[in-house]
Amino acid sequence: MDLTVVGNIFYLVGGLGLFLYGIHIMSEGLQKATGSKLSYYLGKVTDNRLMGVVVGALITAIIHSSSATTVMVVGLVNAGIMNLMQATGVIMGANIGTTVTSWFVSLIQVDVSGAMEIFSPSFFSPLLLGVGAYMLLFQSKKDNLLGEVLTGIGMLFVGLDMMFDGVSPYTELPIFGEIFRVLGSNPILGILAGTVITAIIQSSTASVTILQSLAMGGMVTKAAAVYITLGQNIGTCATALISSAGTNTTAKRAANIHILFNVIGAVVFGIVMFGIQLLFPDFANSPMTVVDISLFHTVYNVLCTIIMYPMADVLVKLSGMMIREKPVAAAEVMEDLQGEAREMKKRLDLRILGTTPAIAIQTADDEIISMGEKAARQLKNAMQSIFESNKERAAEVEYEEETVDQMAGILTDYLIEINKLQLTEKQKEHVNNLFYTISDFERVGDHANNLAEFADYVVDKNIEFSDTGIRDIRIANDAALKTFDLAVEAKKSGDLELVKECRSCEEDVDNITEELREKHIERLSNGECNPQAGVVFLDILTNLERIGDHAVNVAGYVRDENT
Repeated sequence: MDLTVVGNIFYLVGGLGLFLYGIHIMSEGLQKATGSKLSYYLGKVTDNRLMGVVVGALITAIIHSSSATTVMVVGLVNAGIMNLMQATGVIMGANIGTTVTSWFVSLIQVDVSGAMEIFSPSFFSPLLLGVGAYMLLFQSKKDNLLGEVLTGIGMLFVGLDMMFDGVSPYTELPIFGEIFRVLGSNPILGILAGTVITAIIQSSTASVTILQSLAMGGMVTKAAAVYITLGQNIGTCATALISSAGTNTTAKRAANIHILFNVIGAVVFGIVMFGIQLLFPDFANSPMTVVDISLFHTVYNVLCTIIMYPMADVLVKLSGMMIREKPVAAAEVMEDLQGEAREMKKRLDLRILGTTPAIAIQTADDEIISMGEKAARQLKNAMQSIFESNKERAAEVEYEEETVDQMAGILTDYLIEINKLQLTEKQKEHVNNLFYTISDFERVGDHANNLAEFADYVVDKNIEFSDTGIRDIRIANDAALKTFDLAVEAKKSGDLELVKECRSCEEDVDNITEELREKHIERLSNGECNPQAGVVFLDILTNLERIGDHAVNVAGYVRDENT
């Protein structure tokens, strides 16, 4: 093989690599900059399917991957966060959002000359690449996001130029014209080619870019481009289909809706194109430009959404008919986890991690708040078991403590996976604070369990506290509960005023427990209290004081996250 041919192949492969890596770097920068907004928009997806379409298009336009968006949807449906009607709207929007990448490629074809050449991507992309790389290497960390975006944009356009240079020497070869003539004359073969190639490389972005690179030399006919593009839309469903393995029935149906949407669209537009091909063969066999491919890709996905938007309920029903509900024995579903921990495990679906770290971190944040609220309920029940001398309530607390421990384990495993992602410095600090928060909430659960054990001990030993002792325990209890409630509420809202109030209350807990401890020792010395009751009283105060310490720790993490 001639070295020139080998060199051109290297140019094509290297250009594609630069293009895809540029897209990846740019998307990473955009995700890090807008991740919190993405999670906000996801939270706005309701039964209003139109909002779902907008959200799906927005997220896909930012992350440049309809596959990633759909995988995320499968994870959200599997976790019970999103229903199938909501998922259908997001999937439709994802198909529209994925057309953004093809328009990047089209910019290379902008015909400019003279002074206007400065607006050509081929002219300014090396500058963007250089400036972006400088910012990444030599500027402060806060400028890294802009550096990533600029580097990505520059790299993708340089990659496109390399791909064009690698393909252009062969645009006149008869073999390429014959290949696209065959694919254009056989709709099934053309669609199948697009489907298989996209499914193998699991990237419609890559396959569309390759098609557009070939179209730059005028090799691709309109019929062939249409059929291959239809197949590429089907092939991109492979990633979501793979991700649905091991999910519940509803999540499998969400992946199936993605396939139905694209297959139905391919059939309808394939028939239309075949009719045009029969009536206007010269038009169908004429070359299709890069811009034409982008235009068709966009019009096709928008029209598919308009046509099938009113039929979303039909798609849901069809997916239900194709994926039947399978009965699952309760013992087979995370039998080692207790109620609330089991539900948390379902919600923390690792598929969500494939989209953006910001969404994964927000999900962890929400679940940690749930864990804190669970520990608060456990603490209140523990103190009630003491006041009521109620062993049954104490047993409930011990069960709840096991649930809190399981939640801590689930959340810790989830955060470990998040830590493996590419995080900003601020996100790394946030994740570290979440690890510490989990530990503090778990320790509060342990102290609540200690208090429940004191209730058991009091009943078993027939110990009675004096009226003064009960009153003092209630005072300390109220102060500790208030402190912990403030910490949980501050974690939920991010309100720094609550952080300050929590710190103030924790100081009150320290002062109250110290004062009550001294008074109690004085009563013991005067023989006014039962020594056995006295030991339990002091242990209760110690546990309440430690709960206050853990509460103020959590408040400190909230302050760090919001300053």
